[in-house]
This record gives sequence, C-alpha cells and structure tokens, in this order.
Amino acid sequence: MTAVPTSAFSAFALEPFPELQPGADLAGVITGVLACTGIELQDGDVVVASKAVSVAENRYVDLAGVVPGPEALELSARTGKPAEVVQLILDSSDSYFLAAEEGPIIARHRLGFQLTSAGIDRAGPQGAWLLPVDPDASARALRDALIAYSGADVAVVVAGSDGRADRRGATVISIGAAGVGPLRVTEFGGKRQEETFTDLIAAAAGIILGQRGRGAPVAVLRGIAYESSDAGVASMLQHRP
Repeated sequence: MTAVPTSAFSAFALEPFPELQPGADLAGVITGVLACTGIELQDGDVVVASKAVSVAENRYVDLAGVVPGPEALELSARTGKPAEVVQLILDSSDSYFLAAEEGPIIARHRLGFQLTSAGIDRAGPQGAWLLPVDPDASARALRDALIAYSGADVAVVVAGSDGRADRRGATVISIGAAGVGPLRVTEFGGKRQEETFTDLIAAAAGIILGQRGRGAPVAVLRGIAYESSDAGVASMLQHRP
C-alpha cells in the first residue's frame, strides 16, 4: 500500500523523567510524566521508548557473574572492550565481525538484528543491559497499556542505539513496533520504494533522545501519517530467528 504523505510533524521529549527502576510500570511512569507536564496523548501519536524498555523488563546482567571464554578474552584484547561484555555479545549473537582492526564489534543478534555490540548497553562498570526478549511483544504491551491509561489510540516504537560498520558514531534504529507498519512504500516517477519506516521514526526521536547522559528515554512524535499494523519490526528482517 502506498504511503500517506507526511508534510510536517512535531516531536518532544518527556521530561523531567524520573530514574526508572527495574521492573517499573513504564506506561504508568510515562502517564505520570505527561500528567505533571499537562500534556495529553492524542490519537495517532507515536511513543518512542529506548533503553527504558529493557530497564522496565529488568534485563540487567551483573558482570561479576559472567565468565569470559577464550574467544571473549582474545576479542577483548583486540578491541579494549571488557571481556565480560564481549562474552555477553558472543552469547547473544550468531556471528560477528570487526568494523576495523580494533572494533567495534558488529554482531548478528539471535533476534535477527545486526547491531553494534549486539545491542548491549553498559550499565556503569558493574553491569550491562540486554535487549528485550521480544521487542515487538514489548512494544505491543506498552502500546496496550498506554491506550488503557490515556484512552488515546497511539502507536509505539522501541528504539535502540546502533552504529554502522563504515563510519564512526552511533544512530538510533527501531527494534520493536506496535500499531505502526514497519515498512512504508513510496512511489514517484514510476519508481516504487520500500522504506524502513519505523527506523525513520526512531531516528527522528533520536535527535531529542540523544545517546549517553540524556535524562529523557521517551519521546512523542505527533502528526506522522502511518498505516496501522502490528506486523512488528521482525517482519522486515532479512534473517528472522
């Protein structure tokens, strides 16, 4: 289906956002922040959440309990990345390669994503955050809870930081989605193109979410035209688990 055009949209971060505790009701916290700021969700809004989803689902790993194997030790020596984190990358992935002689490690996660460090985020010197077990299911659960709390028909995109093997720096991509079709088809001049639409949404939110040191793990995009779908990000992966 050809996309409905979007000529303009707005985006805003939910802040101040409290420090999220593992196992917290993320939808409830989001609703509380909205109430404090006097903002209400509207039909068609897209809520983009980043590492907050992993925190709410308590995907924390204590590095003290991780025993690096020989391959992790060798990769750690080459890349300078802690051996325990490298072991988590190996455990989470089917394959990997180094973008340059000293890294970063580009890994194909067992969920089907190709991600820098298998999408694993450091949590200080002692821990790390893993991806959600099923990011699309996480997006659906958060979407359903937000609808129940707010009464607004919203969509949700779960975003994750990522890097490209051909350049320095990090960007933001989608790893889960609910209520919004992951692919958008555009046509112009007789040419048809599929676009990874939820990645575009995640990247737009990433401008205000930032990467490290930002206290706003959730953003709302308003005014985007999209087709409603629960197909999820997994449906557009080349290599699905």
